Amino acid sequence: MPTTTWNRHHVLSLADFKPAEYDTVLQTAASFQEVLSRRTKKVPTLQGQVVANLFFEPSTRTRSSFELAAKRLSADTLNFAAATSSMTKGETILDTAKTYLAMGTDIMVVRHKEAGVPNAIAAEMDRLGVKVSVLNAGDGQHEHPSQALLDLFTICSLIDTNHPRLELLQGKKIAIVGDILHSRVARSNIWSFIASGAQVHLAAPPTLLPKLFAEYILEEDAGTRGRGDTGNEEDTQTQAYNNVVNKNENFSVSPRPPLSASSSQLFLHWQLEPALQDADFVMTLRLQKERMTAHLLPSLREYHQLFGITRTKLQLCKPHVKVLHPGPVNRGVEISSELMDDPEFSLIQSQVTSGVAVRMALLYLLGSGKA
Repeated sequence: MPTTTWNRHHVLSLADFKPAEYDTVLQTAASFQEVLSRRTKKVPTLQGQVVANLFFEPSTRTRSSFELAAKRLSADTLNFAAATSSMTKGETILDTAKTYLAMGTDIMVVRHKEAGVPNAIAAEMDRLGVKVSVLNAGDGQHEHPSQALLDLFTICSLIDTNHPRLELLQGKKIAIVGDILHSRVARSNIWSFIASGAQVHLAAPPTLLPKLFAEYILEEDAGTRGRGDTGNEEDTQTQAYNNVVNKNENFSVSPRPPLSASSSQLFLHWQLEPALQDADFVMTLRLQKERMTAHLLPSLREYHQLFGITRTKLQLCKPHVKVLHPGPVNRGVEISSELMDDPEFSLIQSQVTSGVAVRMALLYLLGSGKA
């Protein structure tokens, strides 16, 4: 295990993560990846501790991954399901959390459809003066830290299996394509990729690219036009985007985050091709139709034609480009079914595998100081 001191009590966002913290997570995850390759995949590091998975929103990969990670660390697990809980009788979220606290929970893994719920539970635990850690497993359109960390680990491990570290992505071009408006994964990944020194290119139709990103780039640097896009495309698409956001009052836009990175690291595209040009990695995102409150796309067929990732479109990228997707995947919409199953390009199954090791690392780092 790495010797770097870990002082973080909660993991709620990657906005304030330091490079040393990223490297600690990556190196700890690499150690657990080795453990998971053994015949006996269990270690006693969290024996006697209780991990409660408080999932107020449906999940397959994240919930199962956290549960398995906790069990691999020998922790006891409690699994919450909102549909069969006392919340159906009127119990509040904080009272539910305090019920699990009273049962001796040491770490709470929280997912909710509304942004800020994990932060509220963490604040309540801090107010009560208890040593319970809270880990954000995805909250609304805010963040999904563990998914971004496993994406980072998947990519860095591909470059250096034995010593994954943040600096390996310095200067790499990473394209994030799809429903960025509703994606908490995209928000967390932007923090981690920019911290690594990578160039992050966001590509989506104007209706699916949040206004806060457009404002940041268009206001931060008047020289944005010409960095990656042609001047004509930038002018035309900027006007199109402005028309869209001016006509749609239902956009759920958070205040602009204090992004300290140079604007030369973050790029917007309302067409796919400039984002893919010479990209090292491409992350495509699911269309979150359950969060769409307006008619944001003409049709799924048109979306796939313009922004769906296929082998043909990958010809614009570097020869050894790799494709990621946080899942679940809408085959034939965000990515072609053929490409998704192609081990030459797809890292999607590797992401799922990496998720257990990364979540073991997070639970270990949060729980190791509770003895």
